[in-house]
This record gives sequence, structure tokens and C-alpha cells, in this order.
Amino acid sequence: MMKKLLDRIAPHRQRSVLWRLVAEAGWPYRWRFAFAMALMALVALTTALSAWIIEDVINEIFVGKNADMVEWIAVAVVAIFVVKGAAAYGQQVLLLRVGNRIVADLQHRLYDHILRQGMGFYQSMTSGDMTARMTQNASAARQALTLLVTRLGRDALTVVALLVVMLWQDITLAAIAFLAMPPAVGAVAWLVKRVKKYARGEIAALSGIVSTMNATQLGARVIKAFGLEGRMRARMGNEIETMRSRSDSISHLLALTNPLMETLGGLAVGAVILYGGWRVIDGGSDPGTFFSFITALIMAADPARRVSQLMTQLRQFLAGAEMMYETLDAETRIEETPGAVPLSLSGGEIRLEDVHFAYGDTPALKGISLTARAGTVTALVGPSGSGKSTVLSMIERFHDPDTGTVSIDGQDLRGVTVASLRGSMALVTQETFLFDAPIAENIAVGKPNATEAEIEAAAKAANAHDFIMELPGGYGADAGEHGARLSGGQRQRIAIARAMLRNAPILLLDEATSALDAETETRVQEALDRLMAGRTTIVIAHRLSTVRRADHICVVESGRVVEEGDHDALVARGGLYARLAALQFGPAPEQVETE
Repeated sequence: MMKKLLDRIAPHRQRSVLWRLVAEAGWPYRWRFAFAMALMALVALTTALSAWIIEDVINEIFVGKNADMVEWIAVAVVAIFVVKGAAAYGQQVLLLRVGNRIVADLQHRLYDHILRQGMGFYQSMTSGDMTARMTQNASAARQALTLLVTRLGRDALTVVALLVVMLWQDITLAAIAFLAMPPAVGAVAWLVKRVKKYARGEIAALSGIVSTMNATQLGARVIKAFGLEGRMRARMGNEIETMRSRSDSISHLLALTNPLMETLGGLAVGAVILYGGWRVIDGGSDPGTFFSFITALIMAADPARRVSQLMTQLRQFLAGAEMMYETLDAETRIEETPGAVPLSLSGGEIRLEDVHFAYGDTPALKGISLTARAGTVTALVGPSGSGKSTVLSMIERFHDPDTGTVSIDGQDLRGVTVASLRGSMALVTQETFLFDAPIAENIAVGKPNATEAEIEAAAKAANAHDFIMELPGGYGADAGEHGARLSGGQRQRIAIARAMLRNAPILLLDEATSALDAETETRVQEALDRLMAGRTTIVIAHRLSTVRRADHICVVESGRVVEEGDHDALVARGGLYARLAALQFGPAPEQVETE
């Protein structure tokens, strides 16, 4: 029965969204909704009684001049409105609390699902879009459910109760009043068709505003250095105007409902007064009945108008709920195989065998095979875009191979738990991400239950302790958003301290010393040397100083390993590695940078 009702209310394309919203988000709170609707029914009943009692007010007091009824009618009116007020307060508070709980539930689900996504998901969606789906879309889902309950529970029941009063008082007058219904239904249907056109666009425009703000904050230095204020102002202005235009269109359509319903309601009331007034004058009806009917008709106008807006407003909110479910339904590419077991490390040997992988239609790895022996340093070098970073993503299982296998100590990564896999690794990248939190908390990311002594020892090993102690607040100093209050070298050393604290047997370094000045690089390299000792390390390095110390070098080109060996052997071979060295630094390969 509920499904049939929802099918009638919702536009055809959004019926499944509405039904799913009721089943998944609303059903767990069905008893609270039922209690709220019981209170709404009480509001509807007392509203109808307030119209009904007008008959006694007119006939007993003003016409009959019955003094004995005055006090009773006055007490009854007060009681009706006290009960109505209490019930209205109760249902509103209950719906607000349930609505807030639903938003929180949906945001928990969204965030958990987003965290389970592979890296491709994050690369395909802007931060503004994700923010909008976490906030506006979840709120839109709550508003859709609340709207559905209040319109069907309070307003529709109130209209029905008042219609009962009108029918009881005078069937002929009720029939005249109902003549306005067909035009009202047609007008609402026309409005419904127009709303969805703008609803999704309004949400997309909000995403654009959030994305532009993020770009302004994160890229403030570049914007000012290159004089891009005008371009960013124009970009934000365009997003704001798009948002305003689409919001105006929706506001226009929603506002149009009121004058349409007021006009049609006015025609109905005018017709009732014309016919009913003549009947009272001719003596065919008593004044109390007539005024009771008119009161019920006028009181029904507001809830009837709100019920008529249900489909237009619901369509607007369902557009947001639909986008939210698009996110929740996004396929999680990296999932644990049923029966996955924890990774068992005996040494930490990493092996890729004939691995093929593509980002969509763009091949990244084309049958690459390589081995990083346990406890040794393996360097990956080669031109930009050759697939080096994709290899690290495969090892961390941010992506799974299209074909081929990636294994550690002979265990296919698809057969081990993700938590145990990533728990055995530490990562240091060129673009170090720090949370807007104290320095100590950022280091403790490597080991959340670490003691202060362990955090300080890791910082000392990473050559970070001295500069941390110079900061106001020391280890309690805030790093700023994305580590904005620290220099690049300081952020790198915090990242190394984080990896030190993690003490994982496998270490992944992705261009960890690039873009650093010579003095800073020396401090960072010293810390990296301590970190790499005794671990299976795979390093993507720009600096030859790091590459030369590697036990094994794999030269990657176009998604394949084309050369392998140590530094001296590869230079002597005269292949790609030697050409890169000569191309970038001439005859002194010890100073080469290999990308």
C-alpha cells in the first residue's frame, strides 16, 4: 500500500529514489514517524473541531442568545487550541530530531563508502562535488522525508478532517467548492515538470562554488604570483550567477503555486458565499451551519496549498537524494576477496608479474614484471608518465591489475586483507599531506597510540626535532591546513618521522627529495637513510644520490621494464638510463637527475 502511494506522489523517474529513501533512511525510525503522525492527526482533529464549533458560537450565542452556553463554548475553544498547540509542538520537535538523525546516518554511510573507494573515484570527482553530496544532498534526503510525512500526515489529514466538516454541514456547498480541484491539479502537474530541470543544476552550481573556493585557498600563492585574481574573480562570479539564476528559476516556480491556489481558492469561496448567502437569506439554512462551512473552507486553504506543493518541492529535494544515491551506488573497485587472510611477511619480497593496467582507455602498465628483493632498495627511474607511480599504487592496492599478479612473499595481494597489507607499509611522497592539527598528532598518524617519547624519538631520527622545538608550542604547534605553516623540507621530515614511527617492513618513497634545496635535501636524505635501513624499499627518485645507493635499478618506459641493474652497469650499457644521464647532465652521470 505504501509503495502504491509513493508511486502516485513521486514523478515517474524518481519513484525508485523515493521508495528507497523511505525504505533505507525512514524505515528504521518508523515508530517515531508513526508517533509524529498520530500527533499530526490530533492537530488535524482539533483544527476540524475549531471549525465545527463555529456553528454553536453563531447559533447558540449570537442568534439564540443562550447565556448558559457561553462559558462551555469558551472553555471548549480554549481546550481545543491548547491540545492543538501541544500536539503541534510535539510533532515538530520529534520530526526535527528524527530528521537530524537521518542526516547523520546518511553522512556516516556516504563517508564510509567514499573511504572504501579506489583512487580513481577521487580523481574523477571534485572536492566541491563531494562536499555538496556530503552536506546538501544528505540534507535534501532528510527534507524529502520530512516533507512527505508533514504533507501526508498533518496537512492532508487536516484537509480531510475539514472536508468531513464541510460535507456534514452542507453537501451542496461542498460540491460547489470542489469545482476548483481539477484546475488546481492541472496547474500543479505543469509546475512539477519544470522543477527538476533546475534542481540538479542548482546543486551542480553549489559544487562549482565550493571547488573554486578550495582552489582559491590552496592556490593563493600561485594566484597572487601570476596575477590571476581577475580570472578567479570571473570564475567565481560565473558560478555564483549560475547558482543565483537556477535558484531564481526554482523560487519562481515554487512561488507560482501560491497565487494559483489562492486564485482558485478565492473563486471557490466566492461561489460558496454567493450560493450559501442566498440560502441563509431565504431561510433555507441557519447562519451557524453556513459560517461553520465557510470557516472550514477557509481553514482548509493553507494545508491544501501545502499539499498541492508536495510534488514540486519533493521533486526538488529528490534531485539531491538522487545524486546522493549515485555516490552510494558507486562501485567499490577495491574490495576484499571473501576469505581474505592477513598478510604474512617472511622478508618482504615484492613481485610484479606481467601486470597490465589502464586508466579507462589509457594504458599505464603493459606487461610489466619486476622484483624488489627483501631488505634491499629498488629504484624506479624513467621518463614522466612511464608508469612508475602506478607501480606503487599497485603495491599499495589502490588499483588491481587488469591482468597479471602483484604479490608480497608469494601472496597475491587480492587474497590478503587490505588493512594488513597497508599496515605493513609506510609511504613518503613529494606532496606531503599534513592535517590541520598539532605536529605531534601528524606524526602519530604512523602509530595512533604512540607515546610522547616515541613521537619525539621518531622526530629526532627524521632530523625534525630541532625545528619543531623552535616552533611556538613545539610539538603542540598546529601545522595549518595541508601543512601551510611549515616549509617544504619541514613537511618532508614530518612525513619521514611519521614513517619512522610506523616502523613498517616495507617502505615506498615517491620522489621524496624532489624540489628541495641542497642543504634541506642533505638533512632529509640523512633521515631517509636511517628509515631505509633493513627495510624492503622501493623508491622513485629524481636525485642520482638516491639512485646510486640503490641495490637494484629498474628503468621503466611506456609501462614496461626495459633495463635492470645497478648504476654502474646501466651507465656502461649505454641504454635509456645512460641517455637520460647524458641528456640531463652531460658527461658527469654522478650528477644526473633521472625522472
